[in-house]
Amino acid sequence: MPPAASRAFPALLLAAAFLLLSACRTEVRPATDSVRPPALLLISIDGFRPDYLTPEATPTLAEIAHQGVQARSMRPSFPSLTFPNHYTLVTGRVPDHHGVVNNSMIDPDIDQAFYLSSREAVENPRWWEGGDPIWNTARRAGLRSGTMFWPGSEAPIDGHHPHYWKTFDMNLPPQDRVAQVLAWLDLPAAQRPDFLTLYFDEVDHDAHLHGPQSPEALEAVRRTDAALAQLVEGLKRRGLWERINLVVVSDHGMAATRPDRIILLDDLLPAGSFELLNRGAVAGLAPRAGREAELDAALARPIEHAQCWKKERVPARFRFGSHPRIPPWVCLADEGWTILDRAQLARKKPNPGAHGYDPALPSMAAIFLAHGPDLRQGLTVDAFDNVDVYALLARLLRIAPAANDGDPATTLPMMREDRDFTPRQW
Repeated sequence: MPPAASRAFPALLLAAAFLLLSACRTEVRPATDSVRPPALLLISIDGFRPDYLTPEATPTLAEIAHQGVQARSMRPSFPSLTFPNHYTLVTGRVPDHHGVVNNSMIDPDIDQAFYLSSREAVENPRWWEGGDPIWNTARRAGLRSGTMFWPGSEAPIDGHHPHYWKTFDMNLPPQDRVAQVLAWLDLPAAQRPDFLTLYFDEVDHDAHLHGPQSPEALEAVRRTDAALAQLVEGLKRRGLWERINLVVVSDHGMAATRPDRIILLDDLLPAGSFELLNRGAVAGLAPRAGREAELDAALARPIEHAQCWKKERVPARFRFGSHPRIPPWVCLADEGWTILDRAQLARKKPNPGAHGYDPALPSMAAIFLAHGPDLRQGLTVDAFDNVDVYALLARLLRIAPAANDGDPATTLPMMREDRDFTPRQW
């Protein structure tokens, strides 16, 4: 080899190695769809009962069920309320472990009461830190998220919001919510969310106010299905319908109530012996100072149309009773009955529709549907617990789940066998 060529050869080798390394780096950078998991859209229809789903009333949902996976029903976690169950769905932890134990709560370590209507409380991450929501799990794996409403998404949990999120506005029409999800999917690949949520609340709202089988509630069912038709059409126009995984759930069902089915604790317990912290289908009570033994004795006696337990004696099947935010006594009404005190009854009579009852009741059952390239077609599965959904979400995103209470084997039969679901960093 000539001397000049000999001197140039190491430089050529170095340049070639640099180009090879650059090419390798380019191949693993998540800049195109080919190196990202299929987008995953989690849709919640608050208060949607399985018997609402019919080809006549909900043709869009019926078609999704026919083409994909459908559970006969899905059991909510206890209590069967909105915030506890939405946070269970995205953390895989039961309310007793993630700490969102009711729609209203008291925590001895937080100088603030939690009410779902309180913006200050909803945005306080301390209420949510008992769970690792899927958008945070995805962020750590290098994926992006966008939430078109979801309990927990408005708080910087572990210092982070989803990459895109919206402050809840119940007046935002369903079609506008769909439009926002589609707009996020229109973003350039490097900015586009890999995981998204879409939340509808009209069915729950109208079933509460008018009853679960009222014309108003059934019309809300039809309007929500029409919004989903808009979503499906938008995905098809973008060529995404066969490339996106959809998981459609509800948080709980809805039971009919009557104004004469009321359990007034003032008539059953010693006056001034308790504070009623939660009311409705499930109630939480705390004894007033110095009245503990008196209240314990009163609640040890049977109450017609309700059962009461000390928190540590709540039946094991409810997986509920250890978290400090759970009041000392938990009372559960029979289906259709409401637990109140006279002060609350004077302010507002019970709604014709309610939830929070025993999750095993058919009226409390939720829906589960799934459709997409990673999921089997035309499959119906038995009822399962909603705590198992989180592991499915993580599997569809090809990420390692955080510690959770679910059973990943429950949803494994839903998956296509020819797909690789190995967790990875994106």
